[in-house]
Amino acid sequence: MSDFNRKSHLKKIHKERRNKTNEKVDKAIKYLLRNEKKISINKVADIAHISRSTIYKRSDLKERIDDLRKKQSKVNSPSDINRNMNDNNKDAVIASLKREIKNLKEDKKKLKEEIKQIKKQLKENLGNIYENI
Repeated sequence: MSDFNRKSHLKKIHKERRNKTNEKVDKAIKYLLRNEKKISINKVADIAHISRSTIYKRSDLKERIDDLRKKQSKVNSPSDINRNMNDNNKDAVIASLKREIKNLKEDKKKLKEEIKQIKKQLKENLGNIYENI
């Protein structure tokens, strides 16, 4: 038993636990990226089943997650793309919407006329029914 070195044994265990934590965090980050979810310390900690304090204590993990979160926020969202639309695109969209409005107004006019004819026909049919009674 005199060959047992407690200090080296503790270092070995600490190193193994550290490696396991790294693997858990890697898997959690890969999961979030694969499923296109936002990366945050809370989400990584929840998915990896480790405490948030572990991530905050380990500057390498915290920096990695922060870097990924910043990179992820730089990706353009659909609302950013709409903001970057130039004047030509806006003019084309406006023209398209005007055409659609015009078509809808014509359809509305046709439907109103159709309703008018149906009402007229209904009145005639009801008049015929009352006369036959």
